[in-house]
Amino acid sequence: MNSVGFLFPGQGAQSVGMGKDLCENFPAAKAVFDRADQLLGYSLSQICFEGPEDQLTRTLYAQPAIYVMSLAALAVLNEKFPGMKPVFSAGLSLGEWTALAAAGALSWEEGLKLVHIRAQAMEEAAQKYPGTMASALGLSLDLCQEAAAEAGCQIANLNSPDQTVFSGAIEAVSKVIPIAESKGAKRVIPLKVGGAFHSELMKEAQLTLAEALQSVQLKSPSGVFVPNATAQKVSDPAEIKDLLAKQVTSSVRWVETMGQAEKSEAKLFIEVGPGKVLKGLARKCGLTQTVEPCGTKDDLEKLELLLKAQASQNDLNN
Repeated sequence: MNSVGFLFPGQGAQSVGMGKDLCENFPAAKAVFDRADQLLGYSLSQICFEGPEDQLTRTLYAQPAIYVMSLAALAVLNEKFPGMKPVFSAGLSLGEWTALAAAGALSWEEGLKLVHIRAQAMEEAAQKYPGTMASALGLSLDLCQEAAAEAGCQIANLNSPDQTVFSGAIEAVSKVIPIAESKGAKRVIPLKVGGAFHSELMKEAQLTLAEALQSVQLKSPSGVFVPNATAQKVSDPAEIKDLLAKQVTSSVRWVETMGQAEKSEAKLFIEVGPGKVLKGLARKCGLTQTVEPCGTKDDLEKLELLLKAQASQNDLNN
């Protein structure tokens, strides 16, 4: 089997019905959802499978839902390929937590408790300090940074060379849209989000999370782990804790993360969780390795065939 890397999606990847076919077909996935329902004290599985959409979209539920759904898919993947260990792990925003669980830095149950704290703290910060986000298409990072400085908002996500996300107070983000357009942006799209994520308006959430992380025992992740805040490989548990908290207010440096992925030993990347957003971003970032989705029964069956074919080819070559 070729060396694989894992990529995990973040908030926004959720959709009603996610994980349902996995639980209906794979006991390993159902076990993850059942345990999550037990730990959280409410039926996260019902929210994932049946909605309603406005509840699943809420930060409080969306973050644990995507985390758990991703880990349910990973559980099936590990069952089918028990020897599979990622040589590279990364996740977009919330997905960073899933990446750490996958890399053995903490148990997924411990991670879920912290993701719940993170989601609750971010939702509370958003209610206390209302804000929003907008995505600029076709404008360089330098010009986006100029526009953000003029409008008084921040750069939240560097998703691809031609997609940068602004975040801040509602007034500031409203102001940045015409400024970015005047600088040459093809489009600036207001996002349907619950707050100004990855901005200073999330400072209280950052402090809450930092406090919660103090009592957690983190291990060094296996393989290469690249965090959002620096886009540089990190293995020291104390540094990872610090960056997990800082990530709440800092930019998600995904373009650079894909640059690190390109240089890694991974020959194939698997997007573990709902949707195919990261596959699209990887292509826009120029990642030459293939990214295959792993979030449904069909995805898993296709991936299984691909990995078995690669294993057979390797046997022939050896």
